[in-house]
Amino acid sequence: MENWFTTTKIDNSTYIISESKHWEETHCYLVLGREKAALIDTGMGFADIKKAAEDLTDLPITVLTSHTHWDHIGGHKLFGKIAVHEAERPWLAEKYPYSLQKVKAALTSKPNPLPADFSWDNYSIYHQEPQIILHDSDVIDLGSRTLTVLHTPGHSPGHCCFYDSQNQYLFAGDLLYKGCLYVLCPDDGPLQYLQSLQKLQDLQLKRIFTGHHSLEIDNSFLQQVTEAFLQLQQKDELKTG
Repeated sequence: MENWFTTTKIDNSTYIISESKHWEETHCYLVLGREKAALIDTGMGFADIKKAAEDLTDLPITVLTSHTHWDHIGGHKLFGKIAVHEAERPWLAEKYPYSLQKVKAALTSKPNPLPADFSWDNYSIYHQEPQIILHDSDVIDLGSRTLTVLHTPGHSPGHCCFYDSQNQYLFAGDLLYKGCLYVLCPDDGPLQYLQSLQKLQDLQLKRIFTGHHSLEIDNSFLQQVTEAFLQLQQKDELKTG
C-alpha cells in the first residue's frame, strides 16, 4: 500500500506524520529547529517513517519518545539517536513488559489493510539501549527552538509531553486524545494521571497535538478531561479497577 503515511503541515517547521489508514490513527510529529530536528514517536512500524521524515528535512533527527508502547516505537529501529524517559529505559534496554504475541494481537485486534511490503514475520519489538535519557524539565535545544520535557505518568510510568514555548504547542502523546483514555500505570496510576493533567494547567497553549485520532482538539479539552478526573476523585472512584 503506497503512501501509508499522511503528512500534514502545521507551520513551516512543524509537521504531523499520521498513520490514518490504521484504526489506531497514530500521529507522530516532526519538529524542526535551525540545527536539528526532533521526531516525536515513530508509530507502529508498518512502513518506513524515516524516509517520510527525511522527505521533509535534511536536518539530523533525534527521536523523542512520548512513551514506549508498541504503537509509538515501531520505527525506532530506523534511527540512531533515541531519547526516552528514565522510567522506561528498562523497557527498551532490558525487558519489554509485553510479549510479542500480545503486541501483535493488539495491532490486529480490528481488521485493517497494511502496506503490501509489510510482513509479520519480520516484525519485532525495538530492543536497544537508548542514547539519551530524559528527565522532567529537561530542555532539548534544536537551534533557535526548544522543547521542554514534561514527565506526565499515568498512561505509562515514563510518559512525557513535550512543550514548545515559542509556538505554545503541546505535544501530548497518549495523555490526551479524543477517545478512550487508558490508565495503564499500576496501583496509583489514576491519581498520577490526574496530577499529570493538573501539571499542564498553567501552560500557555495555542495548540494541543495528540497521539491518536482527531487532530481537532480545542484547548479547552485539557480542562474538560481534568474536570472529569476530579469528578471521579470526588466520588472516590479514581482508583484502579
